Amino acid sequence: MHFLLRNKLNTDLINKTTIFKSERSIMTLKNVDETIFQPLGLKLLHAEEDKESREYSGCSFVLNGLNIKFRTSKITPTKTGQFVTIWKRNEGGETAPFDSDDPFDFYLISASQDDDKGIFIFPKEILVEKAILSHGNRIGKRGIRVYPGWDLTESKQAQATQKWQTVYFIDVSQSPESYLQKAKLLFDLK
Repeated sequence: MHFLLRNKLNTDLINKTTIFKSERSIMTLKNVDETIFQPLGLKLLHAEEDKESREYSGCSFVLNGLNIKFRTSKITPTKTGQFVTIWKRNEGGETAPFDSDDPFDFYLISASQDDDKGIFIFPKEILVEKAILSHGNRIGKRGIRVYPGWDLTESKQAQATQKWQTVYFIDVSQSPESYLQKAKLLFDLK
């Protein structure tokens, strides 16, 4: 019975739309599963909601043995790009950046605007390299701005960020052949 209940909860989380409403559909975990994971033969298991990241559809799951963190970014009214929180609670109950020692392999961030939809597939290593995760004595970030390919960036910093992020961005508004091949490369699937 425990397995059936857990499987039901897992399915409910995957099928869940987001907590916040939008006139346009957004890239939910269910969309990502149907659009990317299933066509690549990847099995999404053990999805658990990250309750404190509910506003960003936060959850953790296992994908073919890989530990994944998932969030949905939000459009903000005054800046280009989309914002997403990426923090945890430390032993003292305070918010803290994720650390390079935390047990996940990839951080997936979905992004949507009007009819455009996509997902960033960030390996842990690039998040360490870009000082987003804490590592050693270096403190990481509690939130970041992501710049999907459809965003026109103006500031030099936003342009530089978008340039490195583009390597890890999959635009699912494009042809499935193209974005599935890129996802396969990012997940290092043979």
